[in-house]
Amino acid sequence: MLRHHLRAALAGWTLAALLFAYAPASGRPFWPVPVRGKHAMVASQQEIASQIGIDILKRGGNAVDAAIAVGLALAVAYPQAGNIGGGGFMLMRNAKGESHAIDYREMAPKAARRDVFVDSNKKLIQGEGSSTIGYRASGVPGTLAGFDLAFRKYASHKLKWADLVRPARLLAQNGYAQPYSVTQLLKSYDDKLGKYEDSKRIFIRGGNGYSEGEIFKQPELAATLARIEKAGAKEFYNGRTAQLIADDMKAHGGLITLDDLKNYQAKERTPITGTYRGNTIITMPPPSSGGIVLLEVLNMLEGFDLKTLGYNSAAKYHLVAEAERRAFADRADLMGDPDFTTVPVQALLDKTYAATRRSSINLKHATPSKEIRAGQEAGRESNDTTHFTVVDKEGMVVTNTYTLNDLYGSQVTIKGTGILMNDEMDDFAAQPGTPNMFGLIQGEKNAVQPGKRPLSSMTPTIVLKPDGTLWFALGARGGPRIISAVIQAVINVIDHGMDIQAAIDAPRIHHQWMPDEMWYEPSGFSPDTIAVLAEMGHKFKKKPENVASATGIMIDDKGVRLGAVDSRSDGRAVGY
Repeated sequence: MLRHHLRAALAGWTLAALLFAYAPASGRPFWPVPVRGKHAMVASQQEIASQIGIDILKRGGNAVDAAIAVGLALAVAYPQAGNIGGGGFMLMRNAKGESHAIDYREMAPKAARRDVFVDSNKKLIQGEGSSTIGYRASGVPGTLAGFDLAFRKYASHKLKWADLVRPARLLAQNGYAQPYSVTQLLKSYDDKLGKYEDSKRIFIRGGNGYSEGEIFKQPELAATLARIEKAGAKEFYNGRTAQLIADDMKAHGGLITLDDLKNYQAKERTPITGTYRGNTIITMPPPSSGGIVLLEVLNMLEGFDLKTLGYNSAAKYHLVAEAERRAFADRADLMGDPDFTTVPVQALLDKTYAATRRSSINLKHATPSKEIRAGQEAGRESNDTTHFTVVDKEGMVVTNTYTLNDLYGSQVTIKGTGILMNDEMDDFAAQPGTPNMFGLIQGEKNAVQPGKRPLSSMTPTIVLKPDGTLWFALGARGGPRIISAVIQAVINVIDHGMDIQAAIDAPRIHHQWMPDEMWYEPSGFSPDTIAVLAEMGHKFKKKPENVASATGIMIDDKGVRLGAVDSRSDGRAVGY
């Protein structure tokens, strides 16, 4: 019935508006091919880090060992996103088919309170002292605690903790050649990083900056990593590094104390699972909203024949936007840290609920977001996120997303450590009902509270074939747009038969309910397609902009690992 109505809705559209981007006779668009590896693959946004991961695998480590080494290397070689001063989520599945999720999201310090970022006039504080920049913007970092938990429970134990830290320490000590993209990015952050002494000295060289190809060394970070290499992750939370963080925070009015660091704990959570056209989707549970929104959208879209519509049609983008609009409305009202609030996970993921939500989609017209509210009642993250995926020779997969939130986080580098800190407090609803820096409306369930973890859009995801074998795994960077990137990559593989590189390179849209506007990308969209969507009532962001960037690995029918890093960003997959 739905297919009949959809065809009727399309009957009045011009042929030009439904043309797909040109593809050769094989049906595969002209995009780069994935990197091939017979035994193992690492895909990250820094080739140096990917190679370090492969080296760990060649030495007998498993995917968890490699993921930890990659994450630490990115903290050195990809400082705008890689981190030990932030937090994130790790999702894994071993060769036996057992799946695990580790939540090492940042936590609000004890001194945080509901109105900590609101002034005496009940207005959000701007600039220094806000939730987006400076010492007060940071949550308690979780990255090293998360890596430590993963190492203790799921690493191969053929390698020691020190073996995984050493490559990052040497990289910080000896330096690496600054790529052009990073030198240009740092120039654009001169003003922000320049406000803080160590950030200015280390990352923009006192204001003089770096040139492409210059060797960039980080001796303070190398010393920090040396302590962590010798004493373990606990050094960050109980040792000299912890004291340096607490002292610098106290000196500058920050919220994080030594007790906050000592009391931080990473948590193991049960992954959430769903199905899409017979394929199993394994993804991250709250406090990440990404997994729920992903599965909600896929459940709604399962009722439409997307394959017939084509991967780049106005009809497909309309349906994706309408499904996202509804799922993001649920995100705003119903999601938060499950340790502090009830999140109706099973109700939101029920196929019957998806059918109800789907039935409200008008096939001819966009639904104004002001008319949409959360469908269940129950008791801008920025581009500074980065994602990497590892598949080892045994078939174990780790897919990990972590973040500092904004590019270079709070812009603060802790004195004497080389550690850039996050500005993750902005992922709370600093003032419930008011948009954060990314335009996301957030509700009371995500209000600031001591010890609470802010809601996230990070969406590390694993997809299995109907027979239960690993097919592909991926994730993305880009705030709430992460979810859109993962959704559309999954659709591109399952519905449109693309390999992993083509699936993540294909043009995509994003709709997050509020503000009521569709993001679309600078390339891949014909004026006719935009015109049709506008005629249907869709409103567009003033300027086109890339919708996140994804990273993933696929297993082909012969067991070859196919690695892909989004052409929208830097990095490279490395295999062997």
